[in-house]
Amino acid sequence: MARAKMLLVEDDAALAELLIWHFKREDFDIKQTPDGEEALLLAKEATPDIVLLDWMVEGLSGIEVCRRLRRMPETANIPIIMLTARGEEEDRVRGLETGADDYVTKPFSPRELVARVGAVLRRVRPALAGEQLTYADIEMDTVGHKVRRSGEVIPLGPTEFRLLKHFLEHPGWVFSRERLLDAVWGHDSDIESRTVDVHIRRLRKAINGESRPDIIRTVRSAGYALDSGA
Repeated sequence: MARAKMLLVEDDAALAELLIWHFKREDFDIKQTPDGEEALLLAKEATPDIVLLDWMVEGLSGIEVCRRLRRMPETANIPIIMLTARGEEEDRVRGLETGADDYVTKPFSPRELVARVGAVLRRVRPALAGEQLTYADIEMDTVGHKVRRSGEVIPLGPTEFRLLKHFLEHPGWVFSRERLLDAVWGHDSDIESRTVDVHIRRLRKAINGESRPDIIRTVRSAGYALDSGA
């Protein structure tokens, strides 16, 4: 598996050190700077696979760095995740409209951030993320189209396979029926949202069997999530 290259733009030295430790443990090759201008130079010198970008950094603001990265041909399609203490909806929208792929509000869990980075890379850089998706005791071979739980092969239909794959790419995230329809069936699908419930039941029956813990959490009035604490 190729080693993913990350550019971390963060001026909080303690947070930067913590993130570097977590991502190096996941075998990321990391370059870090607290300065927006230097971030652009580093990105030109060696194109990263993903950028973690704080909104408030030295020199250029994170928003301006994001805007310029999107204008540079060599970095126009690189995934960018914004890190910020600004949690207002207007700020989140501004960051996403500037070109960020995701938006994480401080304080956040480093483990969740690692999971989000992995999910983004699986979507846009499959070769970096490998062919295996794992969570708790579930393993998915996306090429061989096989699923195992605790080492036992679990037969799944194509729709349940795509549904589980989506959950494995976003562990812990809560998805509404509508969002699952878009992600698994496609934007043009005429399928009713309640159909999602049917396939969730089939997926649960397949992966839980008679005695395994239910790893799919139902969130009342919100949707479903893959959660080992469910």
